[in-house]
Amino acid sequence: MRSTKNFSWRPLATSFTGKYGSIQYCVKATLERPVAPSQTVKREFQVISHIDVNSPVLLSPVRRCQEKMVGCWVFTSGPVSLSAKIERKGYCNGEAIPIYAEIENCSSRLIVPKAAIFQTQTYLASGKTKTFRQMVANVRGNHVASGSTDTWNGKTLKIPPVTPSILDCCIIRVDYSLAVYIHIPGAKKLMLELPLVIGTIPCTAFSSRNSSLVSQFNMDMSWLALTMPEHPEAPPSYADVVSEEEFSRHVTAFPPALDCDEQLCCPMFAFIQEFQFQPPPLYSEIDPHPSEVEDNQPVSFMA
Repeated sequence: MRSTKNFSWRPLATSFTGKYGSIQYCVKATLERPVAPSQTVKREFQVISHIDVNSPVLLSPVRRCQEKMVGCWVFTSGPVSLSAKIERKGYCNGEAIPIYAEIENCSSRLIVPKAAIFQTQTYLASGKTKTFRQMVANVRGNHVASGSTDTWNGKTLKIPPVTPSILDCCIIRVDYSLAVYIHIPGAKKLMLELPLVIGTIPCTAFSSRNSSLVSQFNMDMSWLALTMPEHPEAPPSYADVVSEEEFSRHVTAFPPALDCDEQLCCPMFAFIQEFQFQPPPLYSEIDPHPSEVEDNQPVSFMA
């Protein structure tokens, strides 16, 4: 598929080779000589039109839900419902898309949930349109029995190396979509199409997973109301937890304190060597400060 129109005023679309056409770029240099034929050299080069997925439109979540009645006329067995959601619309190659889905099977059949990434190529030339659609990645879930439900809490589907979305070209367009569908034996599958944009500049947010969780749940910040007491209780002194006999045994005699003038004349660490760590109190199973409750109160046990 070729076009002779001049698109110099438009931004260059990403290089692409598809089913029915391609977008290619080349540079041509010609050497003209008066006494010899001209010499021409042509070289192809690749163009990538960058798509930043950090735009607000591509960072917004996408959600769809649908229900289908399985059976026909008097042979109706029950409905099958599907709800699917992705955290954002824009992703890049190599990223894994977490899929959140809820499947409810009220029919009498065994169903299988699946998900896939589809690429749709649209060609426009001479007033005609041609479309080609192909699957580029897929994932399968577990069977869902009749009368039961299943939940996908972030089931991942990795994006393979594919051409980024082409949205700004008037002759070739490349779109992507995430299809979450349910295979129902003997009936048409139930499918949800979530729009998807494959970009080139990855998301720089701290975590799209955390942002989605914040949007779903309200954070409990009640602990911020807790404050420290104005006058905290001081810890007990060493003499309070050690008997007088042990205290007098380990206490050493210190010289009397010097005057302020003398202290200024002395080095700062003059008395550090005289300091001795006091040993901890000896372990004892007897509480030195028993509570006021009597120990001889009756205690009852139930077998």
